[in-house]
Amino acid sequence: MRAFRSILATSSLVLLAACQPQVPDSGPEAGFGSSPFDGAPATGTTINGDPLVPPVRVASEPLPRNVQPAPRVAARSTGAGTLASSGGSSDIARETAAALAAANGNSGTAPIEASPSNPAPALVGNPNISDENDFDAVSSRQSIESDADRLARQRAQYQVVSPTAVPTRSGSRDPNIVRYALSTSNPRGQRVYSRSGINLAARSSRNCAGFTSPELAQIAFLQAGGPKRDRQALDPDGDGYACGWDPAPYRLALQN
Repeated sequence: MRAFRSILATSSLVLLAACQPQVPDSGPEAGFGSSPFDGAPATGTTINGDPLVPPVRVASEPLPRNVQPAPRVAARSTGAGTLASSGGSSDIARETAAALAAANGNSGTAPIEASPSNPAPALVGNPNISDENDFDAVSSRQSIESDADRLARQRAQYQVVSPTAVPTRSGSRDPNIVRYALSTSNPRGQRVYSRSGINLAARSSRNCAGFTSPELAQIAFLQAGGPKRDRQALDPDGDGYACGWDPAPYRLALQN
């Protein structure tokens, strides 16, 4: 019984060994051992084995009935030329020429070839010059005699306006500072009238700050009795001009 069990175990091992697939040996010419740290194979060594990515296999089965290869376009003849179907630059050039010829036949106008030898396009009208400056347009409407007649009419309408005196200002009770400036001759800062009082400079600076311009200060100064009297200390130096007002621009305007 024990011998029978031993024979049965041995037979089972033989059967299992026969069922296992055989691992092909890469051979000593592969140059690689079992360790990843082995060196590279020597020059000229042939490495056998299957590639990592298997090549694509071309199927030998025919295409399905509903899938057909792209048909080749046969050459066809048109009224203006023949369109070729084969590839290549020469065929593309022939097809382009045929298409242009067909377009010319449809439109009736040939395309303009871009070339430096082509003449400049003709301008319809002249957009660079106005009608008044166009000699041909003006000469068709006017002549030397018509120009002379037009100049004579313009000279007859010419009038010379003589200057008149400045009208007298009316309707205002304010003193006329222009007339006052023309009636004086002393420059600004030259004492003409006597002034007396305490702290005239400080009072003048404080009172002059209340006016928005020297012209308004001069008008108020003349209304209050100036230039002889100066109750508000607007003219501390006694030249007759309040808060730095200067009559020189008015005198210069009269001279010019």
